[in-house]
Amino acid sequence: MARLIHLSDLHFGAHDPRLVDAVVQRVDEEKPDLVVISGDFTQRARTEQFKEACEFLDRLREAGHDVLAVPGNHDVPLYDVFRRFLSPLTRYKRYIDDTLCPLHELPGVTLLGINTARSLTFSDGRISEEQIAFIRDTFERTDSGSLRVLVTHHPLFELPVGDTGEVKRAAGRSDLALDAAAEAGVDMLLAGHHHTASTHSARDLVTRAGPALVVQAGTATSTRLRDEEQSFNRIDIDGDSVTLTLQTWKEDRFESSSAQRFELEGDHWRVAGNEKTLDEAAH
Repeated sequence: MARLIHLSDLHFGAHDPRLVDAVVQRVDEEKPDLVVISGDFTQRARTEQFKEACEFLDRLREAGHDVLAVPGNHDVPLYDVFRRFLSPLTRYKRYIDDTLCPLHELPGVTLLGINTARSLTFSDGRISEEQIAFIRDTFERTDSGSLRVLVTHHPLFELPVGDTGEVKRAAGRSDLALDAAAEAGVDMLLAGHHHTASTHSARDLVTRAGPALVVQAGTATSTRLRDEEQSFNRIDIDGDSVTLTLQTWKEDRFESSSAQRFELEGDHWRVAGNEKTLDEAAH
């Protein structure tokens, strides 16, 4: 079995320091095999914000946690036009990770990150044809029996967001990326961007997309909220069974607030049950 912690949208520069400390504490308690961070480390891609994000990553790594990270649109300078177009991710590479397409393999699980942040399509993101080919080629070289996870900042689906259910656009060329993901046998898609947590089966969203489980993370530490408290995901993978436990901010700490178990049956993820969380069991 493998355990992932899925964080997103930290937004250093518009963050709550209490939540940063609480995330580190909760990650230590959960003892994951890998921490996945799906972009937006900073609010405005400024050096001091990246330094704060780097210090956060150092705390995780010094505690023994491996990290897989991809950039988000807020990690590209918005107002510094010169840097935005000529060297958009230089600071990200210096302070976070110089690899924009990280690959990490755990026993039974293969994870690949893809950068969707762009200088032109700043908010919505985009995937290039080269990246689409890279998804196919990379997973083709990995263990065919492992559960395959694709990590992006921008979702590859149009998704309803918040209390209003407003449908937000998917990343550019997402249709081609989904075709590639389906052909590569991707089982799970992790993303952020919308600051809301949700889980879907890909076939419920786009019939051509294969059987992937679509997992969205909320914001873990940002003060910029959208209809829900700060949160992140704990994902437990056991063969063709995945248990997703939402970790939600409750006054002074993160607690397990809900848990759902999914099982892969043929070409569809089925909700197998609502699990009782450890925090609920303690009360």
